[in-house]
Amino acid sequence: MKKMRYVAIVIAVLFLATGCAGMSETEKRTGTGAAAGAAAGAVVGSMTGSWAWGAAIGAASGAAGGYIYDQHKKSQEKAYKEGYQEGKQSTAK
Repeated sequence: MKKMRYVAIVIAVLFLATGCAGMSETEKRTGTGAAAGAAAGAVVGSMTGSWAWGAAIGAASGAAGGYIYDQHKKSQEKAYKEGYQEGKQSTAK
């Protein structure tokens, strides 16, 4: 259990030290996914005896999930902007 606290403290300190200022939305979402995945992976990994491998695998899968979510949100934003422009042009005529 002490290992889990140590991992959580290290992750929290890293995020507090680096912050998200100056990061793009993609970087923020991917980083958040990696952090959440690492935390969840460390919990699952500690139950199986290898919290480090669990954290590494969780971070990788979390980063991938965060990136995929970012691409989805960008797609939604693009569709919204296109629809807004089309609506704006049709009411101007």
